[in-house]
Amino acid sequence: MLWLLCGAAGIAAALVLLILLFLSAESWPALRHISIGRFLNDPSWNPGESMYKLTPMLSGTLYAAGGALLLAIPLGIASALFIAYYASPRGAGIYRHLIELLAGIPSVVYGFWGLTTLVPLINQLHPPGASLLAGILVLTLMILPTIALTAHASLLSVPPDYLRGAAALGISRWGMIRGVALPAAKTGIAAGIILAAGRAIGETMAVLMVTGNVVQHAASLFDPIRTLAANIALEMPYAMGDHRAALFVSGLTLMLLVMMLWSVAAQLGRNRDG
Repeated sequence: MLWLLCGAAGIAAALVLLILLFLSAESWPALRHISIGRFLNDPSWNPGESMYKLTPMLSGTLYAAGGALLLAIPLGIASALFIAYYASPRGAGIYRHLIELLAGIPSVVYGFWGLTTLVPLINQLHPPGASLLAGILVLTLMILPTIALTAHASLLSVPPDYLRGAAALGISRWGMIRGVALPAAKTGIAAGIILAAGRAIGETMAVLMVTGNVVQHAASLFDPIRTLAANIALEMPYAMGDHRAALFVSGLTLMLLVMMLWSVAAQLGRNRDG
């Protein structure tokens, strides 16, 4: 059993390493001819004119993911607290099943709903509708279940003795949650937030359908944007030469962002174990 588990872990690690090596190898033709500074300082993204500026798409990715996290974190944690400490057993079960259902909906369905319902509503408020705001709202729905379910699991792992001790001291329910449950579960909650951030950064189809796909730095929530993942999906079918390699640079950038998040999650896990 030990050898089986070690082999499975080794295969998983090898796959990640192979993906990273593949992205690096496919990116090398662009990195060899195009300096890193050009990816940051070129006038625009226009591969036909040999311009490969990635910063508008990087900012769009970070804006959409960051905005979604700002909305999903309080909603997800509040949902977990409601299930764990406020809802009746029957109500908690129904609510948890609804959140699990949200987690199982394919991303293209979220994108289709956003395109046909959310974008027209935003267009009535401020044209063109397909915008950073639409991307943030769709991503919020997509990552909220991850945060809620991981936070709930972390709250359930709080030792019952902690809660009984707080109750014996006469601490109110909210005081027990704020002073005992949340501090004890903070590492698991933070890890869930990082997992949700990884999904938000890498999401492609839903974001592609609702953000307008304009390569620009968003000046407001109502401006169209394009993310790195959406750019790869849109242009890879016809890209050739340095253009294709530059798209792999985009993929490598996304991979490095996710690896940074994974490193933070691993550090949180080590702190919890310590």
